[in-house]
Amino acid sequence: MNLLITAFWLMLPAYLPNNCAVLFGGGTPLDFGRSFHDGNRMLGDGKTFRGTIAGTLGGLIIGLLLNGLAPNLGLPSFGSGISQLPIIFGLSFGAMLGDIVAAFFKRRMGLKRGAQLFIIDQLDFVIGSWILTMILAPEWFWQNFTPPIIVLVLVITPILHRAMNIIGYRMGSKREPW
Repeated sequence: MNLLITAFWLMLPAYLPNNCAVLFGGGTPLDFGRSFHDGNRMLGDGKTFRGTIAGTLGGLIIGLLLNGLAPNLGLPSFGSGISQLPIIFGLSFGAMLGDIVAAFFKRRMGLKRGAQLFIIDQLDFVIGSWILTMILAPEWFWQNFTPPIIVLVLVITPILHRAMNIIGYRMGSKREPW
C-alpha cells in the first residue's frame, strides 16, 4: 500500500495538469488552426494556450502544496528551495507536452480530436512528464522513480485515466468517456 501511495504522490503533479486543461482550457489553439502538409490539423482545437498554461500551473501548484506536506507525511519531497521548481515543472509541463506530442501523431494518423488511441492516450502524459523530469532533474528522478514505482505507475495510470475521463464526461467537461 505504501508503494501505491508513493507512486500516486509522485505522479500527482503530472496527473492533475490534463484535468486543469480540460476545465480551464479553450481559446486559441496552439497550432493557430493551421494544417500540416498532410492536410490534417497540426494539433487540433483541443490543444490550446490557455489549457496548456492552466494545466502546467495546476501541476505546479499541487506540486508545491504536496512538497510542503511531504515532511509531515513521510512521503518523498520534490526537492527544496529553488531546486523543487525544475522537478515540479518537469512533471507538470512534461505531462502537457506528452499529450501535445501524442495529438500531433494522432493527427498524422488521420485521427480526429477525441478519437481513441489505446495505451497512447493513457500514458502519453506519463512518458512526457518522465522524459522532461529526467532531463531537468535526472538524479532526483532516478532516486524516486525506482523500477517498482515505474511499473506501478504504468499499471495504475490507465485505470485512473479511464476513471477520470468517465467523471469528466458525466460532468459535461469531456466529449467522450475515454
